[in-house]
Amino acid sequence: MMRTLLSLFLILSLAACSRTDNEPGEGGVTVAEAKALDAAAEKLEARDAAAETAPGSTSSGEEE
Repeated sequence: MMRTLLSLFLILSLAACSRTDNEPGEGGVTVAEAKALDAAAEKLEARDAAAETAPGSTSSGEEE
């Protein structure tokens, strides 16, 4: 019983430590904005990687 209560307390304590989306984060942006920027960067990197492996792609990375 005591282990269960301790486990529950630890889980709830960790959940309380998470930051909300509207709190300021690093670089002067909110947590939600930072997550959106990270997601956009991942999409751009995936697009660039796909373009590099596509047949007939240019090695310079510039569009004509």
